[in-house]
Amino acid sequence: MTEAIRGFWVASATPLATDGSVDSAKLAAHARQLFGKGVDGVVLFGTTGEGTSFNVTERVATIEAVLKAGVAPERIGIGGGFPAITDSIALTRTVLGLGLRHLLYLPPYFDRGVTPEGIEDAFAAIIDGVADDRLRASLYHIPQVSGVAIPTGVAANLRKRYGKVVAGLKDSSGDFKQFQAFRAAAPDLAITVGNEADITRAIVAGGAGTICGMANVVPELVKGMVDGKDVEARMQAATDVVLNTPSFLATLKAILAAQTGDAGWLRVRPPFRASSDGAALKRKIDELIAPAIA
Repeated sequence: MTEAIRGFWVASATPLATDGSVDSAKLAAHARQLFGKGVDGVVLFGTTGEGTSFNVTERVATIEAVLKAGVAPERIGIGGGFPAITDSIALTRTVLGLGLRHLLYLPPYFDRGVTPEGIEDAFAAIIDGVADDRLRASLYHIPQVSGVAIPTGVAANLRKRYGKVVAGLKDSSGDFKQFQAFRAAAPDLAITVGNEADITRAIVAGGAGTICGMANVVPELVKGMVDGKDVEARMQAATDVVLNTPSFLATLKAILAAQTGDAGWLRVRPPFRASSDGAALKRKIDELIAPAIA
């Protein structure tokens, strides 16, 4: 079983049933379809998966169903960030008991003025509260969404304090200089990137790989980036198609609905609203992935 998230992982979108609950069967099928395209693992209930919309009970029930559907626990990571540290601890203890090891933790995003010491204390409170050496935690740096950055010194200190339990860090800042700063400060951390256009250069610079959202709809292009092929311009163009819309998340789901012919993918939880542009955006995406990736 891997000690850290490495390679090609997808920040999975979360399909919903008509009552707004997770459609676990569709989620498991989506994961298996991605594995068939070279994906190593899926992270559930991250930013792309509307993670902050789901409580501990919902996340655990989904994991149980996905495992029952045959998805191996070592190929699943889960977003473990909550405003309440006790919720992060409860979720972590439960999913470790189900065989998962990889959890991603946001910093305490409810307080934009928190100090570096406070951020380190919050992560430490989770790890100490869980108190289980099976845990392989990844710190989740996405300040443009969470409003709170993870200082490089905090990442380095946590690795020194907890060793392999703090296994990695996901840098979704989209700033390659920030990735380089994390690598310099904490070279033992497995650092993945969320910004698709940076994947190849990050791996060359010692990065562990990617956990990204665009792989839900263009896994071929992302795999090309992971393999070091000359597809960066196409990858950036595909990303721009989705970014230049009101909601990255709702747009990804709309494209998935158009790709699969399954309108159920359109469903989102508040505060998001469903997008109706999937078919047109799918055509743009198809133009970018149609040429064979050499």
